[in-house]
Amino acid sequence: MGGGGGGPGYIGNVQSLIDKAKKELMAGEQQGKRNVFLSFAYEDVTYVNLLRGQARNENVALEFNDWSVSDPIDSARAAYIKQKIEDRISQSSVTVVFLSDSTPRSPWVDWEIRRSIELGKHVLGVHPSGNNPQNLPKAFADHKLLVVAWPQLAAAIEKLR
Repeated sequence: MGGGGGGPGYIGNVQSLIDKAKKELMAGEQQGKRNVFLSFAYEDVTYVNLLRGQARNENVALEFNDWSVSDPIDSARAAYIKQKIEDRISQSSVTVVFLSDSTPRSPWVDWEIRRSIELGKHVLGVHPSGNNPQNLPKAFADHKLLVVAWPQLAAAIEKLR
């Protein structure tokens, strides 16, 4: 049979894959694309999928990077999940928070907003046109963060350069 000795599912040097991914993200940003960390309440995943679809439009200079989490923030896996999310935030230039009436109840969203700010990232909120959320996460008021409707998202991010 032979083999490389890497065991099942061996993918090679993981650090070199991470470095390659970071280079590709940087190249995308140099070509005008912005790598965006997308934060949202898990209950809003259907709406967020529409936003992800918008990023696939070649006329939109956005590239979303998100990590959907349904585990409670105080779960046994929380430390691992936070580290992975922090890695994604670090690789992004801006954090976009999808805003709905569910958003203020999500401890993950609050943590992602605050961690993004601690890491020096721009943070802004987005909502579907005509569907202004009545309540925002506390971090929006604490940090006077910008909120825009969906059609203005790309222009608002462009202004953050």
